[in-house]
Amino acid sequence: MLKISGLTKTYKTGDKALKNVSLEIPAGQVVGLIGPSGAGKSSLIRCINRLIEPTEGEIHLGALNVTKLSRSELRTARRRMGMIFQEYALVERLTVMENVLSGRLGYVPFWRSFFRRYSADYVANAFALLDRVGLMAHADKRADALSGGQRQRVGIARALGQDPELLLIDEPTASLDPKTSRQIMRLIVEVCRERGLPAIINIHDVLLAQAFVERIIGLRAGEVVFDGPPEALDTAALTRIYGEEDWEAMRKQASDDADEEREAAIERTRSEERMAGIA
Repeated sequence: MLKISGLTKTYKTGDKALKNVSLEIPAGQVVGLIGPSGAGKSSLIRCINRLIEPTEGEIHLGALNVTKLSRSELRTARRRMGMIFQEYALVERLTVMENVLSGRLGYVPFWRSFFRRYSADYVANAFALLDRVGLMAHADKRADALSGGQRQRVGIARALGQDPELLLIDEPTASLDPKTSRQIMRLIVEVCRERGLPAIINIHDVLLAQAFVERIIGLRAGEVVFDGPPEALDTAALTRIYGEEDWEAMRKQASDDADEEREAAIERTRSEERMAGIA
């Protein structure tokens, strides 16, 4: 379980990115974190693993008080928190397999990591993770030869390779097309359910979040202004989070766009089948 109590982040400029945020996320629950730009979503994720230092409050992962750890203790604790990045953060000249194995860097001596020497168990686990995310056939490809969706799958496998107790996910679908975005969200939710992992997903696409996560937290100006199930995210709640907007019109447009995407996907499949028949 992740427990956050009274979390506040004030930058040197005096700007408050987070204001007294408190929440609990039980094992296996996937949370969508939404809100306008500058609401504090990325700051919250980065405070949890202390990529930035909280100003006040406490963060507990299980029995571990993350906010009280020394630098050396924090390096060890970060093994327990898998991070999946918007821009993938892969080493592009390395293969898919080598990138996945890099998730174990916190567990191996420096000389082994420098020469990329991993135990047979680590390698077997990496193959199993690649199989789970649908990339077994791409294990020996360089990361820079992959599509955006494939790169994000490598990022997911690498994070899982840490054997984490929590996933922190920053805009995993921002650079992906609608179909691939849904596939990535579905994969994240499935692996969290399989492993009993709590996860926080910072995401701008509200409809995508509603379609896949079981709980949504809305931030505005660093404060939690909504915390509930997706179906409770009505026009009034969206207005509290984002301000006034014609939300029904936006929902209809998003639905129409999704219908067009499905029709285009069906037509692509039919075209591929026709070409296969000709061949």
